[in-house]
Amino acid sequence: MAEKIVIIGGGAGGASTAARLRRLDETAEIIILERGEAISYATCGLPYYIGGVIEEREELFVQTPTAMKERFQIDVRVRHEALQIIRERKEVVIRDHGEGRTYTENYDKLVLSPGAYPVVPNIPGTDLKNVFALRSITDNDRIKDYITNHPIRSAVVTGGGFIGVEIAENLTRLNLEVTLVEMTDQVLSNLDYEMAAFIHHELRAKGVTLLLNTGVAAITEEDNRLNVALSTGQYLPTDIVILAVGIRPNVKLAADADLKLGVTGAILVNDRLQTSDPSIYAVGDAVQIRDLVSGRDNWLPLAGPANRQGRILADILSGRAERYNGAQRTAIAKIFDLTAASTGLNEKTLKKWGIPYLSCITHSNSHAGYYPGASPLSIKLLFAPEDGKLLGAQVVGYEGADKRIDVLAAALRFEKTVFDLAELELAYAPPFSSAKDPVNMAGYVAGNILNGDMAVITWDRLLEQPQDNAVILDVREPDEFRLGAIPGAVNIPLDQLRKRLDELPREREIVTYCYVGLRSYIAARILMQRGWKVKNLSGGYKTLSAVMKDRALQAAKPTHAETVGV
Repeated sequence: MAEKIVIIGGGAGGASTAARLRRLDETAEIIILERGEAISYATCGLPYYIGGVIEEREELFVQTPTAMKERFQIDVRVRHEALQIIRERKEVVIRDHGEGRTYTENYDKLVLSPGAYPVVPNIPGTDLKNVFALRSITDNDRIKDYITNHPIRSAVVTGGGFIGVEIAENLTRLNLEVTLVEMTDQVLSNLDYEMAAFIHHELRAKGVTLLLNTGVAAITEEDNRLNVALSTGQYLPTDIVILAVGIRPNVKLAADADLKLGVTGAILVNDRLQTSDPSIYAVGDAVQIRDLVSGRDNWLPLAGPANRQGRILADILSGRAERYNGAQRTAIAKIFDLTAASTGLNEKTLKKWGIPYLSCITHSNSHAGYYPGASPLSIKLLFAPEDGKLLGAQVVGYEGADKRIDVLAAALRFEKTVFDLAELELAYAPPFSSAKDPVNMAGYVAGNILNGDMAVITWDRLLEQPQDNAVILDVREPDEFRLGAIPGAVNIPLDQLRKRLDELPREREIVTYCYVGLRSYIAARILMQRGWKVKNLSGGYKTLSAVMKDRALQAAKPTHAETVGV
């Protein structure tokens, strides 16, 4: 007898489960209940529709209820909201908002894919007509309609996550004066601060006013304009506010049915994506999953894992012996002309969870420097001290960041080491890469650290921990040194170093640096083989100066008279 599968939620997880399940089982009765007006639309594309990059609204829809019915014979019911799960009777109580009626539907297997909901801060004014959150196609339409039909000059975006930076970019495309307000000291929390500093520079360079370490206390309205009160005591007059402070797993239906929740607050599932009720499964942004790198329970609301969970669950429901092993947090974002990407754990998380690690930062060209158009590409690796196993990676650049993060994500997934990165044979031609790809270079540098060929010091240790007895040695050319240097540094160009060794005291540690770390590595090798104790600045002056500049700009917040958005 054919099974009846009821799926609550028509987003990435639910829709992919349904489509895959039909391909595996022609006999199953499949019903999708979606409380909104659409299924399977590109949530990640919403900011780009608002900004006009995606011109037609229809392009946001991967599938429609009608198309899914015709192709897959799936009963898709939009504006049908699941109100209650009656587990003992295997029934769902449903509200049909179209016809204004309530009914019940029985099931053999139930799939929960309710997704997540936007966090609305508990402050006055979030209910005003020109204050919006962006999570659904309905939110998208409301924002687009308001911008189209009202004279708008400025916007305030609260929250510097993926949606926040993407909507800030797209509102800037509409020639609005945009202020991005973020409570912490950086945007994009998947990155470490020094990598995010390059994003901060790009945002500011493209006209976004960036207020970090700043919260929103209240929003008030006067003469159809808004006043955003900040935690600093300042006010930002503006025409529209977009709330992008984060999301939370939508677990109310599951919690009301007494299904177990995990330590993260999301729905607890096993590796068969099964909840505490063996007839109920869950996928997507509402479930707690296993972090692949640490093995810890985690919550990772990303589209890629949700789609994979849906596909695997369909296999499981059709009787296949599949398991979901977890996710590794691979993510990428476009910030104007810059790309920022990450995979695995960042340094903040490794510290928080007490996982030992080493790190290195490299700055390579995106392709061969002699071929026109090469641009800087920064890579940060995090790896285990005992064997070099890759724990995480971050890539920021104008070109080629996407393909490098994919290589690093594949290496991390298959538990490779930094030595394996050095051995990778990657495609090379001058327009695309260098004979030593940036991924190879990152592996070489990390391998040098593990092999003892080079000791490193990171930017934060250099800035925040006194190096009173150390000599800071800048091995760049004098013209470079004059343009900016670490205070107190001694300048001996690399090519003069062997002739000027007597200028360096042998009883003191030497910290070498250049712009990106390559020349200073050569200097470190020269000095180490002559008996000096040496550390090389990881990421060079480029990383350090980006941090120092960003900190200075953060400290120089606008006064009340200089408030932006006027």
